[in-house]
Amino acid sequence: MSSFAERIVLLTAASAGLLVVWAGVGSSAPTRSQTKGEQNQPLAIIVNRSNPVTKLTLSEVRKIFLGEQGHWANGHRITVVMLDQGWPERKAVLKSIYRMNESDFKRYFVQATFTGEVFSPPKTLATPEGARKFVLNLPSAIGYVSADQVDDTVKVVQVDGQLPGEKGYKLRLDEP
Repeated sequence: MSSFAERIVLLTAASAGLLVVWAGVGSSAPTRSQTKGEQNQPLAIIVNRSNPVTKLTLSEVRKIFLGEQGHWANGHRITVVMLDQGWPERKAVLKSIYRMNESDFKRYFVQATFTGEVFSPPKTLATPEGARKFVLNLPSAIGYVSADQVDDTVKVVQVDGQLPGEKGYKLRLDEP
């Protein structure tokens, strides 16, 4: 309910004693400018439900995301999923996992791909829902979403022995 006209319709209906249920227009999914998780929301590292991995250290997560570890223990090539630029989740992952800003990230993967240090850069997807669906459909994928975007189609991996929401969990969205 963002437009002035929509608010007038609701106020008019309310003053007339009518019960109004607002269905809204468009997607209910959060956009880049809004996050459902608000401030300091934990990020969840997610894998396909068939992946036997249940826990990783933050150091292991970093090696995987940097492409330094390219295969799971079962030999399958790891595919890292990133959200597109502009998502607060991406900014948090760049800061806490990659320890880079956007331009350093791009430079790193151009160089690492060119020199053969990594097979391919992370797969970039437009929305958290897209990232979650990609992980659902690719057994070797790993990605991230805000904890409130997790559902039972993917598995959340413990990081340093903790799950999102537990005291001391390190992966979080930045304060605005």
